Amino acid sequence: MKTERLDKILAAQSTWSRKEVKELVRKGLVTVDGSPAKGADQKVDPDKSCVQVAGRTVPLRIRLYLMMNKPAGVVSASRDDSCPTVVDLVPPELLRQGLFPAGRLDKDTTGMVIITDDGALAHRILSPKSHVPKVYLARLDRPLTPEMAEGFAAGIPLGEEGATLPAKLEPLEETLARVTLREGMYHQIKRMFAVYGAKVVELRRISMGGLALDESLAPGQCRELTPQEVELLQQR
Repeated sequence: MKTERLDKILAAQSTWSRKEVKELVRKGLVTVDGSPAKGADQKVDPDKSCVQVAGRTVPLRIRLYLMMNKPAGVVSASRDDSCPTVVDLVPPELLRQGLFPAGRLDKDTTGMVIITDDGALAHRILSPKSHVPKVYLARLDRPLTPEMAEGFAAGIPLGEEGATLPAKLEPLEETLARVTLREGMYHQIKRMFAVYGAKVVELRRISMGGLALDESLAPGQCRELTPQEVELLQQR
């Protein structure tokens, strides 16, 4: 059984500092398995203990993995002085220190964002060497052409960055396509279509790895991933 100090694990699972946790314990606002905490140094089992602060249960997770349906107008960052961020949208009961988006979507791009405090997992799913697929729906200002699909499949030169890896473009409607990438250059999909004189007017990410966006999530909502979904996320 792996146990941790109460103040250490609460500080890691929330936005409280260890000093603030000690004060909450002193005021009798923290319970462990229904009983008042004996002290900030009390040992708890994150897998079994039920810890509440002011009557609210605090999920004890060593690492947190959230799926968010990102709305337009929100930046994929932990903090920003001028715009709301995806982390700003995380509800208080899931908010903790160290959360960040694993990968970025443009401010006007919507859809699936993974928010976590697990740097190792983020590296695995974002590393070009991993080739974890990301799937998008792209709406254009003009009809799709066979030349676009052929170019995407071959790889498109994007200036000094060189050619993209081969990508899959599947027409769904006259101006709507499903695009699958295995890398993440800056504004990549918009720049790829721009080579053909087309402008992306709507862009939405619908999956990463083997994990699809939960369509029951309204824009701005998020939920925890199950262990099985975390595994799907890393599928190539």
